[in-house]
Amino acid sequence: MNDLHDLRLLLESHVALLVVESVEEPRAIALFRRLTGASSRGLYTWSATRGLCRSDHLEQKIVHPEPTAALREIARRREAAVYVLLDFHPYLEDPLNVRLLKDLAYAREEVAHTVVLLSHALTVPPELRALSARFELRLPSPAALEQIVREEARAWAARHRQKVRTDPETLQMLVRNLAGLTADDARRLAHGAIYDDGAITLDDLPAVMRAKHRLLDRGGAITFEFDTASFADIGGLTALKRWLDQRRDAFFQPTEDLDPPKGILLVGVQGAGKSLAAKAVAGAWGLPLLRLDFGTLYNRFFGQTEQNLRDALQTADLMAPCVLWVDEIEKSIAEGTTDQGTSRRLLGHLLTWMSERESPVFLVATANNIERLPPELIRKGRVDEIFFVDLPDLAVREVILGIHLSKRGFALEAAEVAEVAARAEGFSGAELEQAVVAARYIAREREEPLAIEHLLEEVARTRPLSVVMAEQIARLRAWASTRTVTAG
Repeated sequence: MNDLHDLRLLLESHVALLVVESVEEPRAIALFRRLTGASSRGLYTWSATRGLCRSDHLEQKIVHPEPTAALREIARRREAAVYVLLDFHPYLEDPLNVRLLKDLAYAREEVAHTVVLLSHALTVPPELRALSARFELRLPSPAALEQIVREEARAWAARHRQKVRTDPETLQMLVRNLAGLTADDARRLAHGAIYDDGAITLDDLPAVMRAKHRLLDRGGAITFEFDTASFADIGGLTALKRWLDQRRDAFFQPTEDLDPPKGILLVGVQGAGKSLAAKAVAGAWGLPLLRLDFGTLYNRFFGQTEQNLRDALQTADLMAPCVLWVDEIEKSIAEGTTDQGTSRRLLGHLLTWMSERESPVFLVATANNIERLPPELIRKGRVDEIFFVDLPDLAVREVILGIHLSKRGFALEAAEVAEVAARAEGFSGAELEQAVVAARYIAREREEPLAIEHLLEEVARTRPLSVVMAEQIARLRAWASTRTVTAG
């Protein structure tokens, strides 16, 4: 099955109106040209700049480029033909043009015309929906994308008389990252990855993904997170790291005996590292990280909020393989909200996508208050596991302090770090980082090098969240103790 085969079936099924949404206009016209060239039907194109022309004689204008006149000319002609109207979508707001298209559809038995509406985006008027069919050009398959990359590599090699440097694993990662793009866009990105240094390396992949996101960006709720953390930058979370290591290969290369992982839910104390862990999943697997902001989905027009979510999830599917991060998910689709059912409809669309998606999108959702989440979202099958990110213990606090001191170019003796960590019982990872930041200001004010005294002073004056909100955190820990897996 391919585009040519599917399009032939549509043309032979007596469809009067055919709607094609695509940015690949030349490719679509080429398909129609191949099909009509093998038959007795003529092929005509119309545009606002050229008017109505034979597709192989664009200089032979039949009628002035005025849409209504073009439709009247098509209705007048008696020979069976295919008429491709380019960028006709603005003229569908005119009732006269809609009526003329409707007349053409009803006259299909008399004259075997097929009128094709070809544009980057088309909203078909209700009067024409029952009379029309849609056709979508397939995006290149992985094999076709690999062929495009190899063609660009051969072109570079012929020009510079040396082979492009890469390895099979990196080549396949580039091919995966080009998934969801048109052939032309994929070729441009492959060209850019190769031509700067004659190599395909891991360093090329982030730039490719940023360019891909710009091509697919619809200005919606999906944002591209450029900086993904490394698990080396995170203290603790050993159980989560082991879980991800076990499933990495199955995500990229599913087998019959191993189902690919779908996603996880991270629950825990604020500041304990849930968001950092979400970023680190993408970094550990070498995947782009997309963030879904539910707050930007909401629209006052009925149905538009749900459409925004569908568009966002479609963007994630096109960016696959990737990690989709939904932060503080309970704030957007929690039970008990009074928004005329919008949250419930959003939840329904999200659950359907989570269950039925086939694209390699790994979902990482984070929540501070899981009791507000509907049970159907957190059951097994929607997500693979629920991890509880607790406050760090003594050993992990030492690691976190060492990481943040090292990032800022400072080092203390191991015994000094251990003493600070012991005094910082109940601190979250974020609070430990801020203790290091504040201690630097203390040292700078006193014109002294950073020392343990500055850290101990800041730790002593800080009231961590585990103290300020002790009762709430105690309830969360009690709930998680029997319902989740400890991430650390």
